[in-house]
Amino acid sequence: MDKYDIVIVGAGPGGYVSAIRASQLGLKTALVEREAVGGVCLNWGCIPSKSLLKNAEVLNYVKDAGKWGITFDNMKYDLSKAMARSRQVSEKLVNGVTFLLKKNKVDVYKGDGFIPKAGQVEIRPEGKIIEAKNIIIATGARPRIIPGLKFDGEVIISSFDALKMQTPPKKMIVVGGGAIGIEFAYFYRTYGSEVTIIEMLPHILPNEDEEISIMLEKSLTKYGIEVSPASTVNQITVDNGKAKVKYTSPSGEKEVESEKVLVSIGVQGNSENLGLENLGVKIEKGFIQINEKMATNVEGIYAIGDITGPPLLAHVASAQGVHAVENIAGRETEPLSYEDMPRATYCHPQVASFGLTEAQAKAKGVKVKVGKFPFLGNGKAIAIDDFEGMVKLVVDAEFGELIGAHIIGPDASELLANIRMAKELEYSAMDVGKTVHAHPTLSEAIMEAALAAGEGAIHI
Repeated sequence: MDKYDIVIVGAGPGGYVSAIRASQLGLKTALVEREAVGGVCLNWGCIPSKSLLKNAEVLNYVKDAGKWGITFDNMKYDLSKAMARSRQVSEKLVNGVTFLLKKNKVDVYKGDGFIPKAGQVEIRPEGKIIEAKNIIIATGARPRIIPGLKFDGEVIISSFDALKMQTPPKKMIVVGGGAIGIEFAYFYRTYGSEVTIIEMLPHILPNEDEEISIMLEKSLTKYGIEVSPASTVNQITVDNGKAKVKYTSPSGEKEVESEKVLVSIGVQGNSENLGLENLGVKIEKGFIQINEKMATNVEGIYAIGDITGPPLLAHVASAQGVHAVENIAGRETEPLSYEDMPRATYCHPQVASFGLTEAQAKAKGVKVKVGKFPFLGNGKAIAIDDFEGMVKLVVDAEFGELIGAHIIGPDASELLANIRMAKELEYSAMDVGKTVHAHPTLSEAIMEAALAAGEGAIHI
């Protein structure tokens, strides 16, 4: 029987990263995966969807070519080729991860991991059993469906199905205004679909600062997407290849017909068929419960990533994986700050943030100062003709501490790292405002927002 220091069940961005880190720390490591390494993120999530969103960005540039002094006739675009490119991108990255695992001498087993007892993992259906001093569960999550409905892959679709369509539907209803729903709504609108977003909560992207969410709603509406927040889906029926969606909106009862209904209302953990119930591992609402060291209540069993519940983000899974392995190896670690984990939505304009919103900070009794700067006042944004949005910083008024950053605008997801590092290094807003930024750059908007939280921004 093969013996390991660590066996990891699931090779997504949590599993494969923790496997590589374990190997770096000298731990004999095995990885069990039933499908392709990289998990949902590399194969059917983050990476292929961002590939498609790049296609949408290019298509929008081409549609607006006249603005740039470029003219041509007979423009054509093909969704199937965009889908094919997204698969190529995923395949390239999966091959890269496979190489890294081999380079780091991680043994990869193909199959379903089952834990018959602590210290053992069975590879099903083969039945091979391997031993491990420590087991990390990284089996992720899957799309959640409205009670009483089922994904059929044709009319009622999940994000997986939305990454496979070869032609854009004439009309699409998106149920759920979180990041995934927003990104697909934007993408398919770019390819010509009529899109309606139905969100139960008062605003789309409900985890973001309310001011940012409202700005995005206005932007998407201007783009031709119907946004219906504070709305409840009452019934979805399918007949003759089309869906009828009945919902209650602030303006009353509505009924719409659509070729596709993308249900994007969250995920449920893949905690079944692992043997966890027999082991007594604590599970609540399908998610494994863990402590700050990523350990479950059963000695020698850890869990990371989406299987542990929100925040459901690939980079959180990777950070948890490294954290779990370093704890197992006896390294000194500090608890992860989930509050400060970066968040990003890759529509246009992009939305990115970390930390507390203005409302959350005030609810905690923090006296706050808010610094804002619109991209309309940023030279680089004007030069590239992409100036919708702003940077908003939430600052502790007493100590000057950065407690939240919220960006809507060009390259928001990339800009966020600038201010996130400042937070990690315990820079104050004043420190950020005094840091000289290259001109012209989009990052100057962060400097100006920091100045706005103090004595005032220069360019507004």
